Amino acid sequence: MSLKDQLIARIQQDGPMSVSDYMTECLLHPTLGYYTTRDPLGAAGDFITAPEISQMFGELIGLCLAQSWMDQGKPVRFTLCELGPGRGTLMADILRATRGVAGFHDAAQIVLVEASPVLQLAQADTLKEYQPDWIDGVADLPDQPLLLVANEFFDALPIRQFLREGDGWCERLVGERDGSFLFGRGPTEPQVALTDRLSDASDDDLVELCAAAIPILTVIAGRIASHGGAALIVDYGDWRSLGDTLQALQNHESVDPLATPGQADLTAHVDFEPLAVATRACGCRHTRLTPQGVFLERLGITARAQALSKALSGSELDALVTAHRRLTHPDEMGNLFKVMGLFPAYATPPPGLEP
Repeated sequence: MSLKDQLIARIQQDGPMSVSDYMTECLLHPTLGYYTTRDPLGAAGDFITAPEISQMFGELIGLCLAQSWMDQGKPVRFTLCELGPGRGTLMADILRATRGVAGFHDAAQIVLVEASPVLQLAQADTLKEYQPDWIDGVADLPDQPLLLVANEFFDALPIRQFLREGDGWCERLVGERDGSFLFGRGPTEPQVALTDRLSDASDDDLVELCAAAIPILTVIAGRIASHGGAALIVDYGDWRSLGDTLQALQNHESVDPLATPGQADLTAHVDFEPLAVATRACGCRHTRLTPQGVFLERLGITARAQALSKALSGSELDALVTAHRRLTHPDEMGNLFKVMGLFPAYATPPPGLEP
């Protein structure tokens, strides 16, 4: 039975499901989910991420984290963690760029959080010389200083969607009719988590909630507040979400999120404001939300591109120029993607970011 058939049967028996439940089944179903059955990255997949565009991205992330480690006294043991590491490309670039930082590799315990068995195999191959450990979730992180990067991780967490109706909210639900999925509305009810949104949302405005993000952020911020370290969260989104941002990608093209469950990548823009609130509640500090292009330029991506260009010509040089533009230009990933850093109350923020 296909995932579509299973979801239809579930809706027919139990009624419409939340967008969150729909996303969870489509992405993480044990045998039919998008992430559990494939490598979604690259030209043969459905999308491409910054580390796959250019080595410069991971190199600068690595040096940023290494500088935070040095600024905090070079702890002799720390966790170097990535959430949702893809093929391991970003972590490999981080480790290559930091190889010359004295003591950094000796102190690092490399830990990966990955739900996809397929991608775990790819990571094991890419990072075989470093022997990383895999854990099921951030709750299993060691109790020690933490340097963490989450690039395009939070956008894949399931969201709930609510439409304002007067002083209440009705949840957007996924239903079924004649063998196809469609969106509908649940009953109008108060939503405590959206009380503060009554001030800026009008009737019929759609607001998204990502409840799954808060426990993850709470653990990360708690580790950093109590043990030291830093985290870099890089994702598309903004400070306060408003409107429908649920999207699906298949073969690098936008498709209907309800059309092919389990066959397309489902994501939503990250609302950074709740992440910042959760960070502060743990006694941890966060930086200003910074466009990716600004962050990378502050870290020296243009100088790095110029250094790499000296050994290139022709199509290889063209590819480098294109990659630099794609990562930094406001019309490409430069403004759409944002960066927020986490750091202890007693420390300075990660390089490239402001408190």
